[in-house]
Amino acid sequence: MSVQPSKKLNTAEVSSTATRLQAQRLYERTRNDSSIVDVTERKTSRVEVANRNFFRAAWSSAERLEDKTVVITGANTGIGKETAIDLAKRGAKVIMACRDMERAQAAVKEVIEISGNENVVCMKLDLSDSKSIREFAEAINKGEPRLNILINNAGVMVCPYGKTADGFEMQIGVNHFGHFLLTHLLIDLIKRSAPARIVTVSSMAHAWGTINLEDINSEKSYDKKGAYSQSKLANVLFTRSLAKRLEGTGVTTYSLHPGVVQTDLWRHLSGPQQFVMKAISPFTKNSTQGAQTSIYCAVEPTLEKESGGYYSDCAPADCSAAGKDDALAEKLWALTCQQLSVTWE
Repeated sequence: MSVQPSKKLNTAEVSSTATRLQAQRLYERTRNDSSIVDVTERKTSRVEVANRNFFRAAWSSAERLEDKTVVITGANTGIGKETAIDLAKRGAKVIMACRDMERAQAAVKEVIEISGNENVVCMKLDLSDSKSIREFAEAINKGEPRLNILINNAGVMVCPYGKTADGFEMQIGVNHFGHFLLTHLLIDLIKRSAPARIVTVSSMAHAWGTINLEDINSEKSYDKKGAYSQSKLANVLFTRSLAKRLEGTGVTTYSLHPGVVQTDLWRHLSGPQQFVMKAISPFTKNSTQGAQTSIYCAVEPTLEKESGGYYSDCAPADCSAAGKDDALAEKLWALTCQQLSVTWE
């Protein structure tokens, strides 16, 4: 049975510019206690880009994905699950890579029911544990003849200080190191499946991040907002470096800001921060809206020859100066390989 992709929202269904400005003013009044949310002061050029994106007709595509295989990390909830639903509707085989298998199995049933596509499965993946990552990758490499789209979606946000099973600070460990290792272990299969795409969910928060090469795991001092922003900047730099290494292979890479999305990631916010997010929630995106740029990067035909870029609102966007720093990207790449004990030239 042919199942058409889900209907995309049109601009009439999106909050007006005036209400967005009201949300921005509320944010400004509470900025000292809520600066970790993905709303930030932008330079004039970024405001102009945002305005252009707002008035652009909503993106939609009838692109089909029969005979394509997709892996989505963190797909049991939020934008990951909505991405899975959309790509399943397009006919893809969808592998939902999740840490919590009970929730994942419930999500698989929901994705199948909504999409009408029975070719949806879940597999165990804990990005905070390299052993789990290696076991997952081994299963994919042995069991799947192709992998056309990898969506590095899972993440943690502004959590209290903690370490992964391998001793990495949790946010850089899951958001960057975990996805770096996963991509490394799957890259040969992805290359054999070309044309293929690797999509990594970053955030506007990368714009106020820095990469602390001397203390990447925040062992000397820890600021949860800074650690989150560092991990999101690492996503942008990883995508940029990976694109250069994949030139001529038919594999392309993309990083993106999904928008200010109502998500489970808000659970680590403080009480006042939670209050602010609830106050501005009418002006934020739901999970379906937040998934659109991930879907765009995964299927939009005009992006086939583009690689290494940063996207927002289903369009190219301007990342920070640090996000374009190739020297920093190469230093981070070398440090990451050292931390993970892998060789990836």
